[in-house]
Amino acid sequence: MISPEPAMSPSTRKPHAAAPAVASASASTRRQRSVEAARPDSTRQIVESITAAIVERRLMPGTKLAEQKIADIFKVSRTLVRQALNQLSRHHLVTLEAARGARVATPSVEEARQVFEVRNMLEAAMIRRLCGRLTATQLGELRAHLRDEKAALARTDITGRTRLLADFHIVLARMLGNDALAQMLGELLSRCSLIALMYQSAHSAEHSFEEHVAIVDALERGDARAAVKLMEDHLHNVERNLQLDPRVPDLRQVLRPVN
Repeated sequence: MISPEPAMSPSTRKPHAAAPAVASASASTRRQRSVEAARPDSTRQIVESITAAIVERRLMPGTKLAEQKIADIFKVSRTLVRQALNQLSRHHLVTLEAARGARVATPSVEEARQVFEVRNMLEAAMIRRLCGRLTATQLGELRAHLRDEKAALARTDITGRTRLLADFHIVLARMLGNDALAQMLGELLSRCSLIALMYQSAHSAEHSFEEHVAIVDALERGDARAAVKLMEDHLHNVERNLQLDPRVPDLRQVLRPVN
């Protein structure tokens, strides 16, 4: 019978050479996890920041979104950045390609038409349901929002007015008490912002504001038919002024020989 090897005392046991490095790495990992655990909303912050930059037209279609650069900006790991980019990809705001990485999406003409079709269906039904149900407080909130839009227009606050003009539709959705509708509409509006950047809408902010005022006036009167028609016309006007059917140039006119 083989006798067990006698246990070494703490003073005679040889230290493992890699132990300090492993301990250091583990401590670093724990610190990183601790920081990220203390910021459970980091992914949401990244998503909201990129979405806001798109809606406010500060991020152009096709812009490269480098993971490490975003991680440095938000002081988080690339894992959290990747989670945010994956979420934005599901919302059709970002495209992910193996060789090219993440980029702000570049919506196609067909996608643009489909997005406006869905918005038309959703918002017409939303306005119809809202008419006659708005309280005096809610109407006051809408009037206050319109005042904010007008003020942003007056001071040429492009970022502010772009955000406010989009938020008008979300404010209406929230007044129905339907969070799912408000979230869905918010995602569609973000995609519309990209579409407007791609196809250079000629529909001015001033026209949008005037159409918003007319919609609220109809809601206040309780005129459902007029309110729905005004919303449909508003969305149609925005879509119509997108250059979704660019003119094909005549090569004889474009490629004139240089004298």
